[in-house]
Amino acid sequence: MSEGAYQRLWDSSHLTLQELLDQEQPLLEPVPDRERQSFQYRLSRLYLYYLGLLRRFDTLYDQMVQPQKRRLLRRLLDSVAGRVLELKDDLVRTDLCESHCLDQVLQDLKLTPAELEVPIPKYFLLEQSSILKERGLMLAEILSRMERLSSEESFPEMHRTEAVILLQRAERARQGRLRANFMREIRKEEERDRRIREDGRHKFSQDQAAIAIQKVWKGYLQRMRTQQDRQREMEFIGMLPLRNHVEHLGLLSQACLWEDVRRLHQVEKEQEFQLAITKTHDSLKETEGPDMKEKMKEQIRQWFIECHALTGRFPDYPDESLGGSYLIFADKTPEQVKMELEAQAQDSKKKDQEKNKEKEKEKKEKKKKGKAEKNRRGEADTMLKVLPSKFIPVINAGHEEYINLWKNQYDSTHPNQSFDSETLRVEKRKEVEQEIRLQVDELMRQELKNLRLAVDREEARPLKAPKKKTGKKTGKKKKEKDLTPDRSVESLFEELVLSGFLKKNETVALKDYVGDFLYLGSTLSFANKLPMPSLFDIRQNMALYGVLRLGSPDIHSMAPLIRSVLLVGPSGMGKKMLVKAVCTETGANLFDLSPSNLQGKYPGKTGAQMLVHIVFKVARLLQPSVIWIGNAEKNFYKKVPKEEKEMDPKRIKKDLAKALRLLNPGDRVMLIGTTNRPQLAEIKGLCRTYERILFMPRPDYASRYVLWKQMIEAQGVQMAESLDVSALAKVSDGYTPGHILHAIRSVLTQRRLLQLSKRPLVASEFLGHLAKLEPVYREEEESLKDWYFKTPLGKKRMKLSKDQDAEEAKLAKEKKKRK
Repeated sequence: MSEGAYQRLWDSSHLTLQELLDQEQPLLEPVPDRERQSFQYRLSRLYLYYLGLLRRFDTLYDQMVQPQKRRLLRRLLDSVAGRVLELKDDLVRTDLCESHCLDQVLQDLKLTPAELEVPIPKYFLLEQSSILKERGLMLAEILSRMERLSSEESFPEMHRTEAVILLQRAERARQGRLRANFMREIRKEEERDRRIREDGRHKFSQDQAAIAIQKVWKGYLQRMRTQQDRQREMEFIGMLPLRNHVEHLGLLSQACLWEDVRRLHQVEKEQEFQLAITKTHDSLKETEGPDMKEKMKEQIRQWFIECHALTGRFPDYPDESLGGSYLIFADKTPEQVKMELEAQAQDSKKKDQEKNKEKEKEKKEKKKKGKAEKNRRGEADTMLKVLPSKFIPVINAGHEEYINLWKNQYDSTHPNQSFDSETLRVEKRKEVEQEIRLQVDELMRQELKNLRLAVDREEARPLKAPKKKTGKKTGKKKKEKDLTPDRSVESLFEELVLSGFLKKNETVALKDYVGDFLYLGSTLSFANKLPMPSLFDIRQNMALYGVLRLGSPDIHSMAPLIRSVLLVGPSGMGKKMLVKAVCTETGANLFDLSPSNLQGKYPGKTGAQMLVHIVFKVARLLQPSVIWIGNAEKNFYKKVPKEEKEMDPKRIKKDLAKALRLLNPGDRVMLIGTTNRPQLAEIKGLCRTYERILFMPRPDYASRYVLWKQMIEAQGVQMAESLDVSALAKVSDGYTPGHILHAIRSVLTQRRLLQLSKRPLVASEFLGHLAKLEPVYREEEESLKDWYFKTPLGKKRMKLSKDQDAEEAKLAKEKKKRK
């Protein structure tokens, strides 16, 4: 795509953005609970549109070259991503569920399920590639040292003669196996020749031989033509992949190459822009700075004279906290400035008096209003509304900047995609004015003091800054004591690596967590059946809760704060894979605080406290970071089993809760727990520690179909007609993605891959390996569901479904009475 094409995409994106901003205001109005479905529909539409915008802004920011446009696009990209997270939070509060049935909305908007995929901004990894490389090298160096030490300890020395005897024995065995295979082939050939001699060959005449050959050849040709026609038809209707797959891959690689070229251009233009910023700032300071300084001084002196002429004395100079001389330059008369300063002093006195009166009134009215307040609270709880957004003002500001600066500027204005010097001068002029104003304020305060002494013979009256408004007193957050003030980050990092708490993350993309969309969600909801989340929903939730928040400090500091996530599901569902995927997509460090990893390390209460402190300290300083706890239920055991008492899995429970509470917006640290037996844990403690609980049921038919297809193709096998994937998906009901992957790897050995050209794959080959594995039985899944509906969100969901059933029963009775 050319720069002009990207500009047109930007223009169309802002048209969509304007429509969305117009739809935001009506959502702030409260809606009664009976209109929950329509409210959820409006929210879902807005959520889908913002997801589309996020995808467009990510493409534009990744490929646009002009540096000033990219700065605006970055603000818009982060703010739209933040708005997506806010809408997700609103959807959860409306649906009382972590997954949402959006199939009907997609159908109405004529969108595909691919539009629901949460785009992960490319700059998350591109802009911190150097930092990640340095950190990776440091980790690799420490691990190599560990390997050297372990190899020296683990491999005892062997005498040369013993080593030679061992090698000779292995070589003789290898030669014996080869000789046996060779002799077996010779015996088979001899047996074949003997049978031919005994049976005798059938003799054909010349014509009969020619007819037999023609018959076979014509049959072969016709079968080939029929097969080709069928192949073309299936490719045309999209049931088989195109045969020119290599050409398609070539086009994709060429497109990726052009994208990389544009990124290199971005770096060049950014360097030019950085040089221009410093030059413009210096030139403005030299050329326009002295004039600005004199003009400000004259204005302030004129203000001194006018105020003295009106009041008979010199005014108080505005304090820096109030804006300093900015108040004077805001096109206000001396009377207005004086009135404002006096009004601020009087307001503080009046407020103190009003507070005392209000306190007395409140005490009298509390008893009378007690019952009325309860009723109001009950009504407010049943009303649905969207919480005020922190990102909408930023989006509005970015949209206005686009309209004012970039809407009508095309390639002809900046053909080489360099910066706009006039816009840069306007921005830098404001900064220079601000710097000079601070200098002028210091000089003029001193001048005012001298004037008072010379003219009024009065000493300076310092203007008291107004007291900061404080609401109701809340419990102050205690600052964490630094237990390692004398230790450097590098030494703590190395200690955690050597202890096995900081691990090298395996590269796993989030898109590799394969699963399909839930197509019958709305149908099941209308039939009063609670739809379970699909693997697609789980992947989207991890992208929203984990990747988008940890990827950008600007998004994390303003988005709804989520410190911890718990993944609950049977073993083999890919819980640990999702943890690795979050680390891969954000470049986060992976800390392992699993109970099995804690055994024998940092003993005692002080040891546990020190360990949690070091982990969270390093995680904060080297953010983004993910702290993973496998078998998270063990930290909250109702009763610790005898065989695990030595491990003491509950010893970091209190320190972990304290450390989590100290995480603030902007601290890109997330705790992710995984468990397949949450029933063993104390549910209150588990739900207090983990703010979001994602339930992972067995994959449905659509997800199993996609799993079989993509996992087989990932082994380098092209899907053939002989392989009935639909039958495999049907038969594998109850098996997890881990089971399916195990069966595929067991069948597709190196030897079997070499035989594919002669003997195509069939579904029956996988059944024997699947039968050896233990599936997830319905009773196990039901027990996990029952546990999930005991969590706070699960309870609310069950209550809502019961209320809806009761309302439907009441309406049905009323209809019968009318008849």
